[in-house]
Amino acid sequence: MKEFLFFIVVLYHLFAFGQKDTLNYNTPKNEKSFLHKSIVPIALIGTGLIINYSNGSIGKENLQRNILKNFPDFKTNADDFLLFVPVITMYTADIFKVKSKNDAFTQTKYLAIAGLTNSLITIGIKTLTKEMRPDGSDNDSFPSGHTSNAFVMATVLHHEFIDTNPWLAFSGYLFATTTGVFRVLNNKHWVSDVLVGAGIGIIVTDLVYRLEPLKNWNPFNKGESQLILSPTYTNNKFGLYANLQF
Repeated sequence: MKEFLFFIVVLYHLFAFGQKDTLNYNTPKNEKSFLHKSIVPIALIGTGLIINYSNGSIGKENLQRNILKNFPDFKTNADDFLLFVPVITMYTADIFKVKSKNDAFTQTKYLAIAGLTNSLITIGIKTLTKEMRPDGSDNDSFPSGHTSNAFVMATVLHHEFIDTNPWLAFSGYLFATTTGVFRVLNNKHWVSDVLVGAGIGIIVTDLVYRLEPLKNWNPFNKGESQLILSPTYTNNKFGLYANLQF
């Protein structure tokens, strides 16, 4: 049980503590270096790597064994859906005109860029490392794709609403953290997979918002047309739903 509590503290409390100074996002004080803003995701990735390549009490096998013995009959597929809650929350807030940093198109643009970059990195690492999942089902364990995608979406939500609605901004991390926890409890991922996945998702999205790629590109802002994009998950496959309204 101690290992499970350690897992929760590292993945959620550490992040919230490390990000608390972003409440004044637009002030010069908080326009700090990318390295400074990356302390928390780097810590997550570093902790995950230590666990992944350690033996003994902090090794991934021992942590997994001690966690699962406290939840022997745990089984849920909620982790396949919870990762989308931050994005659903963001678009719902847009519908209700909650003030955000960017318009819906720019939100979607940055979400797509961060999501694609994150997927390429995550899949690339999976291909290189070929780590076996704890349940032995395949060798795509490291890092956790569910968790990295969940933290991409949560970090987009954070960037968009941290100035106007901090509670809403931070809410995504609750669902992203729960997604990672469920991946471990379902015995689909090691703790190390989830920590590294979370760190990758955060740092990739922070980089996108810092660089603001295609910042002024919006082919739909000249008329009354509106493009709505949202992620989908069907038959164990991720996709993107697009709706162009004139």
